[in-house]
Amino acid sequence: TTDKNTDTTVSLGQQYFLFVFQEERSRSEHNLLNIQKTHERMQTENKTSPYYRTKLRGLYTTAKADAEAECSILRHALDKIAEIKSLLEERRIAAKMAGVYSDSDPPRKTMRRGVLMTLLQQSAMTLPLWIGKPGESPPPLCGATPANSDYVAKQGDKVAARVKAMDGDEQWILAEVVSYNHSTNKYEVDDIDEEGKERHTLSRRRIIPLPQWKANPETDPEALFSKDQLVLALYPQTTCFYRALIHTPPHRPQDDYSVLFEDTSYADGYSPPLNVAQRYVVACKENKKK
Repeated sequence: TTDKNTDTTVSLGQQYFLFVFQEERSRSEHNLLNIQKTHERMQTENKTSPYYRTKLRGLYTTAKADAEAECSILRHALDKIAEIKSLLEERRIAAKMAGVYSDSDPPRKTMRRGVLMTLLQQSAMTLPLWIGKPGESPPPLCGATPANSDYVAKQGDKVAARVKAMDGDEQWILAEVVSYNHSTNKYEVDDIDEEGKERHTLSRRRIIPLPQWKANPETDPEALFSKDQLVLALYPQTTCFYRALIHTPPHRPQDDYSVLFEDTSYADGYSPPLNVAQRYVVACKENKKK
């Protein structure tokens, strides 16, 4: 019953914001049409009278106010979306702890590989785009912007975790935070892969939080990794991070990085370019090539 009530509330909230936005957009479009018609009349009459100057000043003032109102509505809607996503994540974690699973988040022991890969792709696609106000800098964990030094990942957060593999080598895996012990400064994390049965206890230096927002290349290019920068990137169709060079940063908000993974099977030591979502590209702390 609680889940149904929550879903109904989400649906009603979406309809309300859509209605309010459409009303505001309709009003602003009417004003923009008036601006266009006024300019056309001025061109026809081939003069700029005090009347037209006063009229246009008023129309543009109204257009600016309309744009700011639209922006406010959209920001409020984005905040509500973030709240809804947070509530859904809390429900998922609570269900996981209670041993109750949904179709969208089945237990690892029953999750097929293809299902896991689809979920990871959906997580990357639904990562929110950071939309700041004029002059506002991207926050920590937006794109390539690192977390603050005192940042502690929350339960349920996805991270890159450096663990010891079965063969004794160390590797970076995609993991989910189970808990953090402030006394020992250590995390407990679960391997996101269904085949990873062991829970890992790791120090903070072995954990890299994943981005919580996508950076917009058109407004915040400084929040993206640059070409030839060394990173850790999730290899496609796997749950492991490997060292790579940025080949091409995203050009549009919906674009992925193009990266070159270190690979000794190629003559130049790097793979052909492969696409990796912003969600799964983090800074590499090791500078020397292996």
